[in-house]
Amino acid sequence: MTDTSQVQVTASVDRTTGLSGLVEDWSSDQRAFKNVSWRKAMMWIFLLSDTFIFGIFLLSYMTSRMSTKVGWPNASEVFSLHIGHTNFPLLLIAIMTFVLITSSGTMVLAVNYGYRKDRKLTAIMLLVTALLGATFVGMQVFEWSKLISEGVRPWSNPMGAPQFGGIFFMITGFHGTHVSIGVIFLLVMAQKVWRGDYDTQRPGFFTSRKGDYECVEIMGLYWHFVDLVWVFIFAFFYLW
Repeated sequence: MTDTSQVQVTASVDRTTGLSGLVEDWSSDQRAFKNVSWRKAMMWIFLLSDTFIFGIFLLSYMTSRMSTKVGWPNASEVFSLHIGHTNFPLLLIAIMTFVLITSSGTMVLAVNYGYRKDRKLTAIMLLVTALLGATFVGMQVFEWSKLISEGVRPWSNPMGAPQFGGIFFMITGFHGTHVSIGVIFLLVMAQKVWRGDYDTQRPGFFTSRKGDYECVEIMGLYWHFVDLVWVFIFAFFYLW
């Protein structure tokens, strides 16, 4: 056995395992996320923290609903859409969900064209995604206006349990804020892609290395997270 092989065997034997090994690896100069840029790593960490927040909100909603002694409003009646003399249960919510899920598909296309460095189609798909996101927010504003006109408030609710209003406005408002912020960043990203900032490495915010469209992918991570959270809100809040 050569000296080099002996060194490698000794290093593998002396390597610390278990919790001590984890601490040793993180305290050394090794990168925690190998082959991952710091921008993408920070986005994943942000999304993880946001997952905890939305999870706490949904757990609070379930706890309030199961512990209240007053009847909880029927979602099919509260969120029904009145067209003429006919009520369509959850029609508006179904359209909102369809729009947001569709925007996730257009975001996938934007990331795909970004990988191909197709500047024009990437910008178009980003704009379409932003338009769908803005449409979702607009329908959510309509939903809020409808409930407010029917007397629902954060502190009271004429349809049943008073906790309903506060929880509804908190969860959907927090999610709607995420969508609104995402729409703004999508428009900024589309402008930067359209004028070729990622091809010329033009100085400014959200600019990566020349020819690198990674920022579009990172924006896609955020947008898919927002869409995924809405699936849970839809299931727990509107279908339960």
